[in-house]
Amino acid sequence: MSIHELSVVVRRPKKRLGRGHGSGKVKTSGRGTKGQKARGTIPRGFEGGQLPLIKRMPFLRGKGRNGSQQGKAFALDVAVLGKLPEGSVTMATLIKHNLIDRDVRRVKIVGNGTLPRAFSVSVPCSTSAKASIEKAGGTVPANS
Repeated sequence: MSIHELSVVVRRPKKRLGRGHGSGKVKTSGRGTKGQKARGTIPRGFEGGQLPLIKRMPFLRGKGRNGSQQGKAFALDVAVLGKLPEGSVTMATLIKHNLIDRDVRRVKIVGNGTLPRAFSVSVPCSTSAKASIEKAGGTVPANS
């Protein structure tokens, strides 16, 4: 495709209101006569004095509802890792062996129970879980 083959896009300029008789929108600039909506600016969501939609809705608005969308991490006991074959522990292996659901976004291994064999863990761990993994001969990265 070359530049001369492109179709022409017609973009009409914005209508300038109240700029003389030649413009076609003179005196009231398309706002009608009198009333709050004919004067100055009106607030967002204004419905002519009727209770606005945002006020009619239940209290689901405000700063308390717009917090972190990240959600809490799924807690997984160290003892559960015993169901895995020896090797590395990642999100993919936990999903593959049905220890967590596919829709789980964050996992944290917590130190409940003991570990039967060594694992290389690349999932976030609590300090007690890290200690029990290292005690069993496994490895945990420093940033977990």
